Amino acid sequence: MIDPKTFDDLARRITESLPESVRSFQKDVERQVRSTLHQGFDRMDLVTREDFDVQVAVLERTRARLRELEARVAALEGKPATPDQEASDIT
Repeated sequence: MIDPKTFDDLARRITESLPESVRSFQKDVERQVRSTLHQGFDRMDLVTREDFDVQVAVLERTRARLRELEARVAALEGKPATPDQEASDIT
């Protein structure tokens, strides 16, 4: 989920760009814009950069562990690990 401060800042900038006659309704417009932005971003199912970076780190550790296990299985089977197995990257 995106930081609520981002929504507030974006809503504020949009309402500040409105003509003066419309600014008298600023609070209502700001609330409506914030609500619309919130709904739009919720539908996009976005994640924060921090959550994304955590998942990337987990995936990197998982791939490294998979390479280790593939090498162990190859050694147990009496087969030398091929360069393709060591450098394989599941995507």
